[in-house]
Order: sequence, then C-alpha cells, then structure tokens
Amino acid sequence: MKNILVTGGAGFIGSNFCRYMLDKHPEYGITVLDALTYAGNLDNIADLQNNPRFKFVHGDIRDKPVVDELMKDADAMVNFAAETHVDRSITDPGSFVLTDVYGVFVLLEACKRFGAERFVHISTDEVYGSIQDGSFREGDPLEPNSPYSASKAGGELLARSYFVTYGLPILVSRGSNNFGPYQYPEKLIPLFITNALEDKPLPVYGDGRQVRDWIYVLDHCEAIDLILHKGEVGTAYNVGGGNERTNLEVTKLVLGILGKPESLIKFVADRPGHDRRYSLDCTRIRELGWSPRHEFEEALEHTVRWYLQNEGWWRKIKEHQAEYREFTQKWYAER
Repeated sequence: MKNILVTGGAGFIGSNFCRYMLDKHPEYGITVLDALTYAGNLDNIADLQNNPRFKFVHGDIRDKPVVDELMKDADAMVNFAAETHVDRSITDPGSFVLTDVYGVFVLLEACKRFGAERFVHISTDEVYGSIQDGSFREGDPLEPNSPYSASKAGGELLARSYFVTYGLPILVSRGSNNFGPYQYPEKLIPLFITNALEDKPLPVYGDGRQVRDWIYVLDHCEAIDLILHKGEVGTAYNVGGGNERTNLEVTKLVLGILGKPESLIKFVADRPGHDRRYSLDCTRIRELGWSPRHEFEEALEHTVRWYLQNEGWWRKIKEHQAEYREFTQKWYAER
C-alpha cells in the first residue's frame, strides 16, 4: 500500500488524518479529493501543499469520471467526505442523502472497478441513536434519529453490502465526538471557544445535559491508521475517547480555560430529535492495540490555545456563517 486516496481530506478530521499519515508513513503518497463545500477549506491543508507526496484535487465524490481517474493510481481509499452537521440536515436533508449515500455508492463502484486493497469508511456513533444506560457494541442495531445520522447509516450499510455481495475489502470507523484543531466553528467546542473569545452568548440546547463521548482528533486518526492496516475486512470498529461529558460540563470547561464568565451561557430551545446520550464499547479496537493517548482536559486546553493562536483562520469562516445562523433560528422558531 503506497498511494491512498483521501476523500474529504480538506475537512476537519480528514486534514488531520493526512498530516498524521504523511508524518507516520514517509513512504506513502496522499491524494485528497474534496469539493470544498462550506466545511472544506484549503487553509486546513496549506502546510501540506509543498509536500511532494501530497496532491490536492478539487472535485466531488459524486463525479464518477473524476473518482475513477484518481482510483486508477490509488491502492486504498479512506472516505471522510460527508455532510455532517445535524442542524443543517434538519433544514436541508436532501443534500445529505446525495453526498452521504449516493456519493458513497460512486466511491464503492470505483473501488470495485479498480481493485482497491482497502476501503475505510468513516462513520459516526450517531448511527446507533441514543442510549440511556450501557454502551453500544458494533453488533447492535442502527437506529439513527436525524437525517444526518440516517444518511451516514445508509452509506455505511451500502458499504457493508459491497463486502458481502462483491467481496470488497470494507472497513468502518464509528467515531464518537471529535474535537481539535481545524474543526469548523459550527460544532460545539469550536463554536463555544470562538463565541467566548468574542464575548458572545454560548447557545446551549435544552437543559445542556445531553451526554457525548469526546475523542481528540489525533487519537481518532491513529485508530483509523490501525484499522486501515490491521483491521479485519467487513468489520466496523467503535472508536471512542472514553470521555463522557454533558454539553453543559464541556461549556463550563471552555469558559474556565478562557477565564470567561458563565453568564455567557444562553439556554435555547432544544433541536428536533436531539439524542440524549451516546456511548461506545470500544473493546474491538482496543484488541487491535489502540487506546487514546490524550487526556480530555489537556487536549481541550491545547484546542483552545490553537483557536487563540489561529484567529485569522476562524474569523474568516465565521464572517460567512451569520446568514445561515439567522436562517436556522428562523426555521426553528416557526416550528
């Protein structure tokens, strides 16, 4: 395995994965295919552009000729490309189906045609739905509760069918909530960091007691690398950080690191279909030899420092977010 096609590699997890792989595997070449929709950002991979082992191609995973041309020279594919934000899926579910399901179909067909050695599909813990007690295991039913998680489940199940029907070497990572550098500031942690830096309200849904398991992005990248090389084909792997926190706890931690008052917290109406708790049993990936290296509080402080030091990166993005936020707030208010 020498050449890896990384779809969605200009996004948050994908760009961190590319950086990690180029450092970890000096013999590998990485090609990124990214449509540069709102969350894809060339600034995320600016430091890689002069690396002779890195190549960027602007294109859509739904574009069969483009995908086929790139797969001719690739040994494996890692698919990060997706529409991912739950709020956006509620207001515009169609785009999620087109990218997260049909787009995966195009990628699978290309891998089948050109004999990919491995296809790693990046999924999410949200495909399981919510769980009150205990933790989800990989064999549990998928019961997604939002158009986003349903579209991710659809793409994942399609990938599984290509393993069963065609023998395609499929592997799946079901990651918990990632955080770290380069995360688009509509997600909870970067949104709250940047809002706090601007002394703006931090909008907490409902009572803020929804529970999420947080994983630092580089820990997830290391797990994906392990799945790519040592995972059992046809298998899904839960990848969680073992850091269950309520949204309110995380919000207060961010404010504490920045020395900002908790009066910035603003409770807002809960979003439709909001899952109460996610929790993963990660025994399977740990049996491959993986465990997270980063403590949550330390990684959160590092993340906060990154946003402090990269104000130009996030301010440019947030300048273009106001229109979407106004649309979303109006949509919720009318329902």
